Amino acid sequence: MRKVIGLGETVLDIIFKGFKPVNALPGGSAFNAIISLGRSGIATTFIGEAGNDRIGDYVTDFLRDNGVATDGINVFPDSKSPLSLAFLDADNNADYLFYKDHPHDRLEFTYPEINRDDIVLFGSFFAINPAVRPQVSDFLTYAHKCGAILYYDVNYRASHRNEVMKITPNLIENLELADIVRGSHEDFEILYRQNDAAKVYHSEISFYCKKFICTRGKEPISVYAENDFHKNYEVKKTKTVSTIGAGDNFNAGFLYGIIRQNITRDDIDRGLSEAQWDALIASGQAFSAECCKDIYNYVSKEFGLSMQR
Repeated sequence: MRKVIGLGETVLDIIFKGFKPVNALPGGSAFNAIISLGRSGIATTFIGEAGNDRIGDYVTDFLRDNGVATDGINVFPDSKSPLSLAFLDADNNADYLFYKDHPHDRLEFTYPEINRDDIVLFGSFFAINPAVRPQVSDFLTYAHKCGAILYYDVNYRASHRNEVMKITPNLIENLELADIVRGSHEDFEILYRQNDAAKVYHSEISFYCKKFICTRGKEPISVYAENDFHKNYEVKKTKTVSTIGAGDNFNAGFLYGIIRQNITRDDIDRGLSEAQWDALIASGQAFSAECCKDIYNYVSKEFGLSMQR
């Protein structure tokens, strides 16, 4: 059975509406996507660190309860779980504050079995953090050599705006290793001071990775790929309760589509057809829209069961 391996941070998301806390739940970019995939019947594994505290225990149990293998979770004796404060505005879009009390970032894990056509999901600052870059780089290189499909969600937050120059070599290496790159117009505004999808693709992405997805909230999704492929996809209007996991669950739906349509490493290397792109983007949008219906970071268990059927 093909599987998806998520690589990233774990946090406790505390969600505020009008400065009043309304929910607290496990989160993290790759984490959210992996939970949705686990609920949807996809074989999943998560690699990351959990704090040595009650929150860390909750995070690990939550992964297991949603069908995610946790052999790659590290718990260091002196580590505390990081917190993310998400403040929802009138349109239910979130602004974030992050609090982290790790003495220093570390990453130690035993590599899971990786077979050809498995998928590795990675991204956010975790994937370019100099403190854990050697381990991340080695693992991604290994996964690439094993024939896995590497999906990179840039997800670069404004809180790291002043570190762009420092992380650029790691960013470029990720782009080179990736088979598919997704980012939002906000990511590219921070990284390149440019949010036009066509300009970002042709000037910053295409030399390293040919398959590129740019999301822009309610605005159309832009896809660029080899053989001069370009297409914009309208985003259906939906009533949103929270957009916190929207991008993460787009990733989940896209990867769900790759597995359910049996898109392989060979298909990726040849280049996807327009019909394949259409189906994958539709799957990503379905997961994203479902997540936004409630104040959780993942699709509902009921939606997951419907995807299994």
